[in-house]
Amino acid sequence: MNPLYSVVQIRDVERLAASGLPKGMLMERAGRAAAGVALDLLPFDTPRAQVLVLAGPGNNGGDAFEVAANLADAGAHVSVVHIAPTGPTAAERDRALERARASKARFADLAAADIAAADWDLVVDGLFGIGPRRPLDGAPGLLVDAVNTLACPVLALDVPSGLDADTGCVVGPQGRAVRASHTVTFIGDKPGLHTCDGRDHAGNIIVAGLDLAPTLLPAATMHLNDPAFFARQARTRRHNSHKGSYGNVFVLGGAPGMAGAPVLAGRAALHAGAGRVYLCFAGAPLAVDAGQPELMCRAARDVDFTAGVTVAGPGLGGDEEAARLLAGAVASHQPLLLDADALNLLAADASLGLAVAQRTAPTLATPHPLEAARLLDTTIGAVQADRPAAARMLAQRFNACVVLKGSGTVVAAPDGRIAINPTGNAGLATAGTGDVLAGLAGALLAQGWPAWEAALAAVWLHGIAADMLVAEGTGPIGLTATELIATIRVALNRLVAQQAVPRAAQPSS
Repeated sequence: MNPLYSVVQIRDVERLAASGLPKGMLMERAGRAAAGVALDLLPFDTPRAQVLVLAGPGNNGGDAFEVAANLADAGAHVSVVHIAPTGPTAAERDRALERARASKARFADLAAADIAAADWDLVVDGLFGIGPRRPLDGAPGLLVDAVNTLACPVLALDVPSGLDADTGCVVGPQGRAVRASHTVTFIGDKPGLHTCDGRDHAGNIIVAGLDLAPTLLPAATMHLNDPAFFARQARTRRHNSHKGSYGNVFVLGGAPGMAGAPVLAGRAALHAGAGRVYLCFAGAPLAVDAGQPELMCRAARDVDFTAGVTVAGPGLGGDEEAARLLAGAVASHQPLLLDADALNLLAADASLGLAVAQRTAPTLATPHPLEAARLLDTTIGAVQADRPAAARMLAQRFNACVVLKGSGTVVAAPDGRIAINPTGNAGLATAGTGDVLAGLAGALLAQGWPAWEAALAAVWLHGIAADMLVAEGTGPIGLTATELIATIRVALNRLVAQQAVPRAAQPSS
């Protein structure tokens, strides 16, 4: 289980650790750890490798000097571009600079054009890390632009320069940040490496703990999503069971012209193991889903939503009838998933929002950033500027587990817990994948999964299915929501199989 720490938490750990270590030891350890990663990225013939190290004016630059000295000692041809500080510097950074100057590393005054034209085997980004959160302009900005044109591996130290370690946003409205192929992050992992712009800029992430005692690290309320958090709910099915054992899912949606959304959600719910799935149409119901005749089609006005889990919103529309139907589902004492148009209706009606917040049955909401902005009465930009904070606010406001969709989907619980999902890819950026996610989560709720575990499992399975399809050559370009559904079933059954206790290990009666 991978905890995630804020910049403030990491700074506190640094201060605690430094008080019990010789001066500069943390920087030396960071330099050794990063140099080890760098050596793994270099060609086999290290003495011929050309390495560019960018060293900024702060302590991230000190880490870069340590890396430069270590790589030069290993035989690489190291060129250091140093952005000199304009104010006082830490003593450990000064010592690292002296060590780099005393090594075989070459300090060079290379312009951005020179960097872009050279043939590098590796670039090490030690410009700013988790330092000042300001847009990269001037000389640093030009250096970043040049690095981002290169085809060689780029190793960021701690955090790619220009990326906010807490939020994953590139700093500045038209900001720039290093696009790293690898990031070695120090002491603990950071949420910004895994959400918003982070996944496009951090590349492969390696956590270097710097040999600090685990007791120095605070209790984390934010983690990377992992099957360890929910896999215990994935139980092998008993032979002596029937369709009633696995719950009913009612998909409330399907206003005129929008029948496809509930069909996708219903098919996903069926493939994810719900015993019975009903498509409850706000408009005229389909007679049958010819591609999935197991789905039962009903007029929503005739459905008793107290008889199972409701997935409300896919194609529901926003008229008075839709609002009336949604209010009935909210009033039920059964688990409820709110998606799409249900969230828009919630944003438009304060009394409906209050009714959701007062529910005692499990509630799960799956907004995308625009829907989240409507619910919070703000802008998409404000939501994306701090996705974990937005998800946490929604979870507390509506007393629900909230899935804020997007790159690095954020799952938040009303008690403040947050998980950032590491699975999934750009193939999910297509119409209908949110309906599939809603149906999947609804099916897990119907099978008795608690809301938190159902949310975590749904986003993980949804993403891993997309990853499996891309690995097999289907996508990411052109991947469709329909293609996800059968692969989600495969991933869920694999998860169950991995949790099954071998018969020989079961206690005898």
